Amino acid sequence: MIYLVEDDNSIRELVAYTLNAAGLEAEGFDRPSLFWAACEKQIPDLVLLDIMLPEEDGLAVLKKLRQEIKTQHMPVMMLTAKGSEYDKVMGLDCGADDYMAKPFGMMELLARVKALLRRTSAMRPAEAKIYQIGKLKVDQKRHEVFVENTAVVLTKKEFDMLCYLMENKGMVLTRDQLLNHIWGYDFDGENRTIDVHIRTLRQKLGVCGRYIETIRGMGYKMGEGV
Repeated sequence: MIYLVEDDNSIRELVAYTLNAAGLEAEGFDRPSLFWAACEKQIPDLVLLDIMLPEEDGLAVLKKLRQEIKTQHMPVMMLTAKGSEYDKVMGLDCGADDYMAKPFGMMELLARVKALLRRTSAMRPAEAKIYQIGKLKVDQKRHEVFVENTAVVLTKKEFDMLCYLMENKGMVLTRDQLLNHIWGYDFDGENRTIDVHIRTLRQKLGVCGRYIETIRGMGYKMGEGV
């Protein structure tokens, strides 16, 4: 099931029709309150979310989704008339998995939706792992992070980035590699968001933040934790 939150009737009806015609069950809502009520009955596989909405904007809706355990890993694609770099960065930094600026073609939207569903399905680990480096411990299945046995709260993107770094301990990962793995596509060459996430991740990890090493001119790597 795909939920679409869009207050423009013509866009909402066209997108829902296109998805349903392609065999992807979809339901549209013109207000966030109706969307939240539907989520109480059924958690969707993906959400298409406009930014400019009545009641509360799409970024506020996205933040709430990422704060709830049952929806924090649910893929979200932002659909908005705003096409500036700032809005794109804000959406991705708030936890969006993809972004399309209006006007967009239905065939491109359909292709991106299918790609996002495939990608998020493939990214679900067959067997969740527990990583331990020095004083840092990450339980992938429980989505828990501990520094010196003290729990640390991370956003979904921060957690995914930390797991990716720990999976590849000792290997240098470029900004493009991190961006493509965590967000799943090339964000027009823009990788400032990676540096922002690394900085906040280091701050939240406290004494273990130094485990994430900057390799000048290349990217980042997870050190040995010593």
